[in-house]
Amino acid sequence: MEALFPLLGLHLLNPAPSSQPHSAQITIGQRHRSSQEKPRSSPPVPLRRYLQNPPGPSHLHFPSFTVLTTRDMHYGNGMITRCRDVLESEFQYCSDLNTTRFLKRMLEVEKPDFIAFTGDNIFGPSTTDAAESLFEAFGPAMESGLPWAAILGNHDQESTMNREELMSFISLMDYSVSQVNPSAEDLSSPVKGGMVTNIDGFGNYNLRVYGAPGSHLANSSILDLFFLDSGDREVIQGVRTYGWIKESQLSWLRSIYHESQVQKQNSDQSADTFPTATSPALAFFHIPIPEIRHLYHNKIVGEFQEAVACSSVNSGVLQTFVSIGDVQAVFMGHDHKNDFCGNLDGIWFCYGGGFGYHGYGKAGWPRRARVIIAELGKGDKSWMGVKRIKTWKRLDDEKLSKIDEQVLWVHQPS
Repeated sequence: MEALFPLLGLHLLNPAPSSQPHSAQITIGQRHRSSQEKPRSSPPVPLRRYLQNPPGPSHLHFPSFTVLTTRDMHYGNGMITRCRDVLESEFQYCSDLNTTRFLKRMLEVEKPDFIAFTGDNIFGPSTTDAAESLFEAFGPAMESGLPWAAILGNHDQESTMNREELMSFISLMDYSVSQVNPSAEDLSSPVKGGMVTNIDGFGNYNLRVYGAPGSHLANSSILDLFFLDSGDREVIQGVRTYGWIKESQLSWLRSIYHESQVQKQNSDQSADTFPTATSPALAFFHIPIPEIRHLYHNKIVGEFQEAVACSSVNSGVLQTFVSIGDVQAVFMGHDHKNDFCGNLDGIWFCYGGGFGYHGYGKAGWPRRARVIIAELGKGDKSWMGVKRIKTWKRLDDEKLSKIDEQVLWVHQPS
């Protein structure tokens, strides 16, 4: 089932991330070990921790829900993996550890409620052990104790794990709420307790943010987070191209939308709440869609500095998002020197710029991260649904400079 994020008193339900059954739930600080797992030599590596009880105020910053997004960390082998495209004066001591330091600084400054990693988390050709590199890349997220989720890019699988193995491993890491694919409970399916198997890719899932406890929307989803696998490389009529989001994935999205519409119609409406039908959604995937090229001639917020590297196949992602109506913004990676947001048919599509120091970039152009914040409205008696969604970027400079703040969506009363 989906993970649930109440904006106060956050708790997570077991997201059934893989086909392997989990042992009993544990609280923060306990180690998780199945009965079949052999004891490790010291020091042990905890396979998975996740949140069971509501965390304290340090984890949540009501009345908002803040998401730190990173893309293209391109993590290799840590200290011995050198940086790319940095100033000559920076190169000698620059490594993957600069990426780790940047992530830790962002967590300290922004104090997010949730972290989203949008692909190319590790750079396969520079990685001798995918599992070890994943532990290093996601280390600051696990140490923070915050819930986090990841999807794959086009380079993650180029080491010692295939894409299914990667997502299975990621789904079992400390505090991860990632899923290999949607659980059967996400759909009107007679099969319960398993995963949907007739869907392309690995890492397609939906996380739901619920309303503030004590409010009219405490048991209602007020924000959906859709994660999609955009693939890696494919060959079409003898020509190599990038991957794309397939029809089976779009069909799953449409089924989620139709199911949510039925639930909204059946829910009670209060005069002191935003109608649940206006609940927005955000989408995350790695490889941009072909329509992003059109933004070169449009007004954007940020910089468009390199050609859009997308698939030659247009599978109708934009049309699907438009027809669903709830998706207000999409967050992508892949093109490291683009960091702009642009609007297509009423939906914002946002890059964040390259985050990792082993990924290509532009010397003198700082690595950067994007932050998203969903703010709640306040009624006379209780908190309501999402009132506004904003975003900005921070540069990995001395001051973690904040740039390009903008509003992506504002609730419009019906």
